[in-house]
Amino acid sequence: MKTSAEIRPFDVSQLILNWIVVAVAIATGMLAEESRVDAQDFEREPINYLTALTDNAVSRLEARLETGEARLEHDERRGYLKSLLTELDVPISSQTLVFSKTSLQRNRITPRTPRAIYFNDEVYVGFCQHGEVLELSAVDPALGAVFYTLSQEATDTPKPIRQNDNCLLCHGSSNTRNVPGHLVRSVYVDAGGLPVLSMGTHRVDHSSPIEKRWGGWYVTGSHGNQSHLGNLVITSTRQTEPVNNAAGQNVLELDSRFKTSAYLSPDSDLVALMVLEHQAEAHNLLTRASFQTREALHAEAGLNRDLKEPHEHRWDSTTTRIKHASEALVKYLLFSGEALISSKLKGTTSFADEFSQRGPRDSKGRSLRDFDLERRLFKYPCSYLIYSRSFDALPDEAKNVVFRRMWEILSGADCSREFAHLSDEDRTAILEILRETKPGLPAEWNSEQPKSP
Repeated sequence: MKTSAEIRPFDVSQLILNWIVVAVAIATGMLAEESRVDAQDFEREPINYLTALTDNAVSRLEARLETGEARLEHDERRGYLKSLLTELDVPISSQTLVFSKTSLQRNRITPRTPRAIYFNDEVYVGFCQHGEVLELSAVDPALGAVFYTLSQEATDTPKPIRQNDNCLLCHGSSNTRNVPGHLVRSVYVDAGGLPVLSMGTHRVDHSSPIEKRWGGWYVTGSHGNQSHLGNLVITSTRQTEPVNNAAGQNVLELDSRFKTSAYLSPDSDLVALMVLEHQAEAHNLLTRASFQTREALHAEAGLNRDLKEPHEHRWDSTTTRIKHASEALVKYLLFSGEALISSKLKGTTSFADEFSQRGPRDSKGRSLRDFDLERRLFKYPCSYLIYSRSFDALPDEAKNVVFRRMWEILSGADCSREFAHLSDEDRTAILEILRETKPGLPAEWNSEQPKSP
């Protein structure tokens, strides 16, 4: 765990690069439509983003490095990457490759030298060929996304360094739900890796149509007659949508496009990309529900104190704020609005199998991490992040709302349009799986009789 006194700024050269990234984002319109949040918005009570103790995958690794329980090994080709992934329990099969200059070490990124991203449920790791640092973003239950770098220079005492609020210039905006969060973009990219301004960009999550996804990303896997924007390099700034990307479809290998041996895997797995897109937005909404509930309760406590009301007095405005943030989370966790799949999807790595094996299973062998990949992403449309530390750390006031709404939906009491995608079989299966695998469910979840619609 770290305190503000231990937060050290990045070196000057990297800080300059960081500002260049922002300048490019503004120039390409990538921040123009966003309302950016001042870092001080997160620094006030009750969030205290820069000064609160951290408790996430990277801070826990840092503690293990300090005690000698963990050790990072360096190699000449990829620095600390492989060792870091092992210590963070991040699978190599999660590798996705992005070639747009839209991140910190933009000078290292082109279609010939893409940036690799690896992830698990709690942390994201970015690697650039010959990069000065590894980039880490950890999901902190109390703070949302917390950013670190790890120098790629060999040393006896490698240590992740938490970054200051500069990261929030891109990772704290309306596109991350106005919280420190994550963002997946689909952009048109030229041969140098620069986004093509005139063609626009798409923000991506599980509701995005497949045809709008993966611009600026390499994609390996089969997807039938569905089209997407992956593996596409724009050769003329005069091009307009729709772009002919026939050569980018159903790509099974990338060796002809760049030197894949520079990476831990030669692939950029389609299924891993889809999980990444779902997960990034789910983390943002979990953080938003936490922040808004804590801020509402903090404001209410001050109001009760000033007006000499009992400390437990609940204002309607507090209830409304908590319900609003919690309802958005419920809809996302239950895949409301998910873009449907029209052809069977298959990746090119072991990612799908490895991912499925990580989750708890009920007595019938079912898991929320089981894939469908023919009609939708998951067989049972309820996010596996309901098991996450971020979900468990939600304030009780928010968690109670989420559980109550999920029970209403899964029991059949709520059959509204937003949840019409859930069949009776879906609702029953999700309910049964969660009853057996999710600790802390309210007593009403054990009722044998569903409520009448």
